[in-house]
Amino acid sequence: MPTAEEMLSVAAVRTLADILGKAPAVAAVDLDGAAFSERGRLVRDALLADLPAKYPAFERAIRKAMKDPRFTGWMIWPVTEAVAVRAVPDAFDVGLQLVADLTSRLTGEFALRTFLAADLDRTLATALRWTASPDEHVRRLASEGTRPRLPWAKRVPAIIDDPQSTVPILDALHRDPSEYVRRSVANHLNDISRSDPALAVAVATRWLTTETAPLVRHALRTLVKAADPGALALLGFPPPAALTVTGPALGRANVRVGEELPFEFTLTNDGDEDVRLAVDYVVHHRKANGTLTPKVFKLTTRTLAAGESVTISRRHSFRPITTRVYHSGEHAVELQVNGRTFGRTSFTLRPQA
Repeated sequence: MPTAEEMLSVAAVRTLADILGKAPAVAAVDLDGAAFSERGRLVRDALLADLPAKYPAFERAIRKAMKDPRFTGWMIWPVTEAVAVRAVPDAFDVGLQLVADLTSRLTGEFALRTFLAADLDRTLATALRWTASPDEHVRRLASEGTRPRLPWAKRVPAIIDDPQSTVPILDALHRDPSEYVRRSVANHLNDISRSDPALAVAVATRWLTTETAPLVRHALRTLVKAADPGALALLGFPPPAALTVTGPALGRANVRVGEELPFEFTLTNDGDEDVRLAVDYVVHHRKANGTLTPKVFKLTTRTLAAGESVTISRRHSFRPITTRVYHSGEHAVELQVNGRTFGRTSFTLRPQA
C-alpha cells in the first residue's frame, strides 16, 4: 500500500498552493509525520483559510484552478472536502455539481459523505441522476460515494440503517459498460451484505445472468466466506446431499510461528449426480484471552462426478504479518464445503524459535 507521502505528498501540496496563487496557509502546511487522513484534514483546513468564505467566490477560485493541467491527483481529495464544507447547507446543489466535476481528476467519494449526512434523500436523488452521466467517473461516484462502509470514509449511519436506500443506484449501474463502475457496484453490494444478507442475495438474484455472474460472485464474497446458504445456492453451491469428507489430516501436531502447517483431506461424491463444491478451510486462532476465533481462507472450487473422489493438500503459513498477532496454545483447522463444516482438528502453535 502506498505511503501517506506517496499519496498526498509535500510536493503535491506545494504545487496546489502554486496553482491557487495566493494561498499562504496551504503553502505553509506542515505535513511532517502526518498520517494520510491527517494530511487531508490539514490541507482542507488550509484551503478554507485561504479561499473566499462566500461560496460563489470560493467556487470561482476552484473553477479557475481546474484550468491548470497540474490540478489533478491526490491534491484533489482535500479540495473536494473543502467544497463540501463550504457548500453545506447553503450551496448544496451547486456544491454537489462541483464535486462531480472534480471527481474525474481523482474522486469525490469522500466529500460526498458530508452531503449524505446533511441531507440523505437530496444527495441520493442527485446520485441517482449521476448514473446516467456519460462520464464513467461520475457514474462510479454515484455508487462508490454512497457505499455503506466506504474505506477511509466517515460512516453515514442512515445508509447503514436503511440499506435499501441505495439499491436504486446499484440497479441502474450493475450492467454498466465500464468495469471500473461495475467493480464499485459489487463492492457496494458486498457492503450491504454485511448488514442485510437477505437483501443482498435478493438483489443479486435479480441481477444474475451469464454476463453479470462475475459481478455477483464478487458482490457476495463475504456471504460465501460466511457460509450463507442463500448466497451459496445462488452461485450454484447448494448443501451437498451425499458427500463424504475425510480429514483434515495434519502433517504435524505442533507448529511454530514462522512455519507452515501441512494438511490434506479427501472429498468423495457418494451421490448419483455431479456435484459442485466450494471448498474453504477455517483456522481457529487463539486470542489473547484464550478463546478461539475463526478465519476463513478460500481454497478451491471443484465439480465431482458421481462416485468420484479427490484428495487435496494445502500448507497454511504462520509467517508473522502486521494484521495478526499470534498467541501460543491450542488452535484448530476445519474444512468448509458449500457452507458446511467438517473435521475440526486441533494443533498447537508455539512461539517463534
